[in-house]
Amino acid sequence: MKTALLQSEPRVNSMKRVVLVEDRKELCKQWVGIIETFEDIECVGTCASGEEALEHIPQINPDVVLMDIRLPQMSGIECTWRLKELLPTTPIVILTVLDDDELIFRALEAGADGYLLKRSKPSDLRAALLDVLNGGAPMSSAIARRVVCSFKRPSATLANVQLSAREAEVLKFLSRGYSNKEIADQTELSVETVRTYLKSIYKKLHVRSRTEAVLRCGPSRPVNPAMNIDG
Repeated sequence: MKTALLQSEPRVNSMKRVVLVEDRKELCKQWVGIIETFEDIECVGTCASGEEALEHIPQINPDVVLMDIRLPQMSGIECTWRLKELLPTTPIVILTVLDDDELIFRALEAGADGYLLKRSKPSDLRAALLDVLNGGAPMSSAIARRVVCSFKRPSATLANVQLSAREAEVLKFLSRGYSNKEIADQTELSVETVRTYLKSIYKKLHVRSRTEAVLRCGPSRPVNPAMNIDG
């Protein structure tokens, strides 16, 4: 299956644009069909491999990417990692039949912003896409429980991370589960400025998504007082 651009009939400007990365042709058609039933989300392209995704998605510049883990040659996890290098602020949701612990955390470590099982209902898919577009981290309930359990593990030290006072403030709200809009409201910044701070925070923490940043800091955990704070 070759890369397909699905932009022949442009829809309302407020529509959120999704690209699907899925190698199975029939399954790809099913997911595109489901997405096209959503009134506020449209599928603007599909890719059948990680290589195609890396070539075409930066050109399409969608609002969100749906990524299958099991792809030919380059895995969805590796593709997520590389795509985050090119589009660090574009959310990627892993969509797969697998619920393996190791794959879940490898996907999160690669920068995945959310993770859903393919058996999820269409309404759950739409909710997940809107959630990640608003700065959330959508996951199925089973996967969310595993992530919560991971918070009991020792967090990596942040003592040597250099954050500005404003970045530390944004990180504090991020660790409490605030969306980009909520962080903007709390800090009196624009949503776009919050995204800029998040991009800087990800770079300094050596992470690729808000989910991974929270996994590193721990939920509702105050910024380490020993962390180096610059102006």
